Amino acid sequence: MAMTLELFTALVAFALVTVITPGPNNLMLMASGANFGFRRTVPHMMGIGLGFPSMVFLVGIGVMQLFDRWPASYTILKVLSVAYLLYLAWKIANAAPPKDATAEGRPLTFLQAAAFQWVNPKAWSMALSAITLYAASRDLAAVLWVAGVYVAASVVSTTSWTVLGQQLRRLLATPARLRVFNWTMAVLLVATLIPVLWPGA
Repeated sequence: MAMTLELFTALVAFALVTVITPGPNNLMLMASGANFGFRRTVPHMMGIGLGFPSMVFLVGIGVMQLFDRWPASYTILKVLSVAYLLYLAWKIANAAPPKDATAEGRPLTFLQAAAFQWVNPKAWSMALSAITLYAASRDLAAVLWVAGVYVAASVVSTTSWTVLGQQLRRLLATPARLRVFNWTMAVLLVATLIPVLWPGA
């Protein structure tokens, strides 16, 4: 499949919409921006911005064949996804107030954020959809185009959500407000599991 201008334009639009809509990555970035500020969240942002496109690339060149040969891996992936998202939701809900975050709390590192993509249900859905729609031939050039577009789209998305969280930090000056915000983010993060646990919901 040749990457025509029309196809490329559609790919860019698809990538922007899928990465900027609410999901585990963006909710965690907003919470991190609110709790730790923009600068300390940069490794988290880069982990997503490079980790997800790398996942798209590996899916595109055939990693899914390994899962097809071992069907039980889907169940294992689902269990890991649920367990890790619940753990992250608990961490967000119990994050320290901003004044204590420097000493007590730690945002996700680059490697943690990159590795999280492999247990992120929305990331799997996005990667599979992008490859199926825009690199159906699975040739290297097409896969690289899709992964590259996601690198650029992730810059927009990760920056936007982190800045949003940072701006909210001013409104979360009191421990009570921050606690409500963190618990809300935790509940929303858990809610992203609904399509995984109940696909028809």
